[in-house]
Amino acid sequence: MNKKVIIGCDSTCDLGKDITERYNIKVQPLFVNLGEEQYLDSVDITPDMIYERYEESGILPKTAAPSIADMEDFFAKHTSGGNAMVFFTISSEMSSTFAHAKLAAESFDDVYVVDTRNLSSGGGLLVLSAVDMAENGMSASDIAKECEKLIPYVDASFVIDDLEFLHKGGRCSAVAAFGANLLQLKPCIAVSEGKMSVGKKYRGKFPLTLGKYIEDRLGDGSGIILDRVFVTHAGCDAEIYESCLEKVKSIVPFKEVLLARAGCTISSHCGRNTLGVLFIRKPEDK
Repeated sequence: MNKKVIIGCDSTCDLGKDITERYNIKVQPLFVNLGEEQYLDSVDITPDMIYERYEESGILPKTAAPSIADMEDFFAKHTSGGNAMVFFTISSEMSSTFAHAKLAAESFDDVYVVDTRNLSSGGGLLVLSAVDMAENGMSASDIAKECEKLIPYVDASFVIDDLEFLHKGGRCSAVAAFGANLLQLKPCIAVSEGKMSVGKKYRGKFPLTLGKYIEDRLGDGSGIILDRVFVTHAGCDAEIYESCLEKVKSIVPFKEVLLARAGCTISSHCGRNTLGVLFIRKPEDK
């Protein structure tokens, strides 16, 4: 008889309280450091608090991975009683969370750590796939293997309205940021092979560029797994993300269209008014 499988992830998967509680997903927060103060991502600090602090002081937070000891405590808590666990982390190219979790897992018999090679709801899609597999009775080891096979097919991207946070965080030159803002360019940041890269650049006002971006990403819907899609945003106005939700629904008949708010770790790097559409494409042999 298979052990009960607990699905867990770090806070960068941006699943939100409603989803994590509905599916009993266990979340290990990353740390958010603002000056001398340290907080837990989306536990005792919110993205809006980060934006407010930045407007007051011009200081961006720094984020930090949980330690190996933190991960050992997390695994011990959630595998007590003989449970198995599959745990998902932000891309190892972007954080040491995977490395710490992997080392911590060596102290446990049935804990499997998956490097999503992604961020935000890109990782969240894999977590929810794992939930589906666990509900169908798969073992923890098989769930980890099947989710790893899906990683190359996660389509994760975002359009950013303003490059200020990327510039202040050292991820974009001042010249590039100035030029983009002057020309009203809204870059699409896509995740590929575990890293972020700049894709197509859209020109115009942010709300208007999002419709074209969504059309470009979804195409005619062929080759996409229709189970679910995320519309994930970092502090956009409701009328913006509601419009994007309707746009997605009008193009592709997804079974589930989920709205997510990016947590503190992601928001501190991209800034307010960032929005992405994230889904999984069909493996080429299907």
